[in-house]
Amino acid sequence: MELYPLVGTNTGSRMPDCGTEEDSGVLRMPKAWSLSSPVAWCSLGEHVEHAEGRAMAAIGESNRTRAVPGESEPITTKASGDGVGTRNEVTAVVGGTVVQAGVIAGGVHVHGQPEVRPPRQLPAMPTVFVGRERALADLDAAVDHRTPGEVPAGMTISTIGGTGGIGKTWLALCWAHRRLGRFPDGQLFVDLRGFTPNAEPVGPTTAIRGFLDALGVEPGRVPHDLDEQAALYRSLTADRCMLIVLDNALSAAQVEPLLPGGRSCVVVITGRRTLNGLVTRHGARHIPLDVLADDEARAALELRLGQARLDAEPAATSRLLAQCRGLPLALAIVAGRAHTSPSLPLAQATADIDEFGVTALDDDDPTASLPAVLGTSYRALSRQHRHVVRLLALAPGPDIGPTAAASLTGTAPDQAARALRVLHEASLLEQDGRNRYRMHDLVRRCTNERVEEPGESREALRRLVDHYLHTGRHADRLLYPHRDPLRTAPPAAGTRIQRLPGADEAMAWFDTEHPNLLAALHTAATHEWHHTVWQLAWTLDTFHFRRGRRADRLSVWKAAVHAASHIADPTARISAHRNLGIAYAVFEDPRSAIVHLHEALTLAEQHHAVSEQARTHQMLGWAWQWCGDFRRARDHADAALALHDRLDQPVRRADTLNQIGWYAAHLGDHDIAHERFRVALSLHAQHRNPDGEATALDGLGYVDHARGRHRDAIRHYERALVLRRRLGHTYGEADVLERLGHAHAALGDQDQARRIWLETLNRCEEQQREHDIARVRRLLAARPPVDGE
Repeated sequence: MELYPLVGTNTGSRMPDCGTEEDSGVLRMPKAWSLSSPVAWCSLGEHVEHAEGRAMAAIGESNRTRAVPGESEPITTKASGDGVGTRNEVTAVVGGTVVQAGVIAGGVHVHGQPEVRPPRQLPAMPTVFVGRERALADLDAAVDHRTPGEVPAGMTISTIGGTGGIGKTWLALCWAHRRLGRFPDGQLFVDLRGFTPNAEPVGPTTAIRGFLDALGVEPGRVPHDLDEQAALYRSLTADRCMLIVLDNALSAAQVEPLLPGGRSCVVVITGRRTLNGLVTRHGARHIPLDVLADDEARAALELRLGQARLDAEPAATSRLLAQCRGLPLALAIVAGRAHTSPSLPLAQATADIDEFGVTALDDDDPTASLPAVLGTSYRALSRQHRHVVRLLALAPGPDIGPTAAASLTGTAPDQAARALRVLHEASLLEQDGRNRYRMHDLVRRCTNERVEEPGESREALRRLVDHYLHTGRHADRLLYPHRDPLRTAPPAAGTRIQRLPGADEAMAWFDTEHPNLLAALHTAATHEWHHTVWQLAWTLDTFHFRRGRRADRLSVWKAAVHAASHIADPTARISAHRNLGIAYAVFEDPRSAIVHLHEALTLAEQHHAVSEQARTHQMLGWAWQWCGDFRRARDHADAALALHDRLDQPVRRADTLNQIGWYAAHLGDHDIAHERFRVALSLHAQHRNPDGEATALDGLGYVDHARGRHRDAIRHYERALVLRRRLGHTYGEADVLERLGHAHAALGDQDQARRIWLETLNRCEEQQREHDIARVRRLLAARPPVDGE
């Protein structure tokens, strides 16, 4: 008699057709086999159904049968008509009780099948791989927290996410090849084609069938039902230590049937979506990938092209790195073309990208084409989210928040926030920890090729620019409530204005949105929205002054002067010239300042704008002060004071008294200076203007220091410093610090003076104040370093 194991320790061995010999008796097998994992056996011959009946009749006798100790034991098989056990019709896995069929006399021969080798399905390791130390460490942590042979509490799942071309598959393969020894039972790999250009995603049935083939299951024993296939797959992997790589996944639903049954298995999944369902239901660890750092991107090019070629064209190399912005696929495409065309200058590659955009990174092979790779992410979106991503690609500025996105899309804030999350989960947007979203430049350029209707795009940009203008106007009012209010047209329908609770939040908003505000102003200029241009410049002015952003302040007021020349509003033209003048003065170009300030004064006099005349006289005073002409500066301040008194503007009057005090102090008239500062301090305190209070206290400290009352000077300077810091007025803070250092030096505390001037130097360097930097460095050079400095 011959017996064939269907499934035993050699998983997937096949049971051939049984012979014709019939027999009866006890079926015996070596004890070691009978105690191993379940084995199903087939009775012999063509009369299987007849034998089944005989087997049932023999149960009584067989139960009384005993095996010879140490030689063999009876095997119990369940003889039923459902195809399990005695019939060679199924997968051969026996589940449930096995009943001995009877006594078999004669020789028994067991035929095993050749051993199925552990699957080794990993594709080749990437030849060019740089960086990703953090991600590799995260993957290592998934398996290194347990010792070899230890049975973990659950299977380990890691999901690698990121935009198309970010290097998810390369990372997974690189890590997998490095850790092959950790998985003695082999590796399974499948490309699920979730985002493969010109290809349909691989269904779970197809993927599992491939895995079952790799595990040695014969085609005839593969169930037709997906659930049964998945159950068989889990059974076969239950006691194995394997690595399963599921590449390019589309969704959690595509992946979940492919999760193995063994707790010793490790699963690595790559995909553009975050697959939150796997995190929620299976405790998956999500590993997001960002672009390569600049040094890593250069290293990738060097590995392919060699350092000499990059060094031969340093400017082109830098430009190429800036264009690819760390996206590995873009770098690989450029490097591959340069490698196959060694005579092609890198400068030509950069010129092609400048001229043709992402089309320059296209290829007949869709997997090596950046537009094709990124296009699959776009096509996987719903119609609504395609519309949103097209609008986001149009948005000026480096990033965007939910309220601004709501204005851009003309939707409610909660809808916009939801759309941003969906696009982030699809890896079309990057997110930082501040709920800000950013689009990679190449993704933006690729998306921009899918142009919206011009009218719709213009309306969306109008809403976004109005969001920045009107939220900025509100924020500026919180920073400087005593400033003359800005009158604007109502925002476009659908614009969302962000309401901020206080001055601290307003300053934080400006800090965050400043690049976007500058981009919005540029957009307004491009579309010739002239009123908006000068109003955005006005909105930014307090922030620019307090943060010491002198170059930005000068740039936006130049744009404002140009815009104001195209509109009939005299207030816009006066304001633009006056503020450009003061921006020139702060930028240490007082002569240019005086030209624009006189233009503003002439316009104000022509239009009988008394308040504008007073403000312009004030600014002319500051300009002449920066020229070193304090007498002429005081003349303009006196003229401004008379106009402010006439208009009953107490805060403006107090501002002007501060100016007169400064000019008097520099002219040596300390008594008048002290009196002017005292009156100004009282007025500013009365009207709750801490900025003006800080200026008055600073002036009192200056007068005290000039009189030799250095301790009084220090007290005034320190009070001014508290207010400057509370307001975020880093420009004024640097000025007060420098004078505070002089007061300490006058008292003989050179170490403290040096510490303060070092802080002053840091502030001046942050604000690129070249003349002030040189002066403070001279002060530091004249004093020895402090111990521990």
